Amino acid sequence: MIGIDLFAGAGGTSLGAKRAGVNISWAANHNPKAVEYHSINHPEVEHACQDLQQADWSLVPNHDLTLASPCCQGHSKASGTAKKSIKADKSRSTAWAVVDCLDAHRSPLAIIENVECFLKWDLFEAWEFAMKKMGYSLSINHVNAADLGIPQNRPRIFIVATRSKNPIALNLPKVDHVPARTFIDTSFEGHKWDLVSNRVIATQNRVKHGRKKFGDVFLDAAYSGELGGRSLDKPVGTITTVNKHSLVMGEYIRPLTIKEMAVAQTFPDDYQFPAGATITKEMIGNAVPPVMAEKVIKAVLANA
Repeated sequence: MIGIDLFAGAGGTSLGAKRAGVNISWAANHNPKAVEYHSINHPEVEHACQDLQQADWSLVPNHDLTLASPCCQGHSKASGTAKKSIKADKSRSTAWAVVDCLDAHRSPLAIIENVECFLKWDLFEAWEFAMKKMGYSLSINHVNAADLGIPQNRPRIFIVATRSKNPIALNLPKVDHVPARTFIDTSFEGHKWDLVSNRVIATQNRVKHGRKKFGDVFLDAAYSGELGGRSLDKPVGTITTVNKHSLVMGEYIRPLTIKEMAVAQTFPDDYQFPAGATITKEMIGNAVPPVMAEKVIKAVLANA
């Protein structure tokens, strides 16, 4: 099984695909740093650094499986009012690159990952029509990473496209949730702590409510509308491109480390990321968890 990875980013999908028995032959992303580190972690793959909406698909090798995670920021609830910007419009339009690639290659299988709000995109029906017009049957599968044994609540959709009469719906057995405390270091040594009293009022109020529910040790989640903390005995919330989670221990607070974020995304310890914290958080937060990709792809191949 030969696959390609569009919008490959940090390479979570590529790693999961390889674990599922797929030989990734080609991967592309517009971000030079992401392509650089995808190349480091996946040296056997041919890489392209380009805007995929301008791609010459004749240069892409033949393949059996198209994997794609077009930009999700323009769809995500986390974007708020930014969803109405030109930047968000351009982000959403990257989904048409998937149609262009499939139009050129007509691969037997395709798996497209995105946030659930992708289905509410004004042009989703047109995108879906284009996919079906090319002869693809589509199944839309709602999958939460936590249900797959990943220590993170990360609801996503996986659209499975097949050149068959009937669509393939995923059959993914749910497993027990893995708590955040399995990867969060609760020791004081080696971390940069701050006093909760030094944080903004909104953070102080969330921590105050969190203490009432969970005691002295819990997670603060800086999401809009979040009123209190989160238990370490449950999966962490969605890992995003900026760190939304902090560990609270008594009067002290610290953000999750890059290592903790990577483990929550199921990247192995030896996976390499850039030295810069900002770009690394962006790459980790944008990634498909490798374990999630592996289980989804295995489920598709088992029924293809």
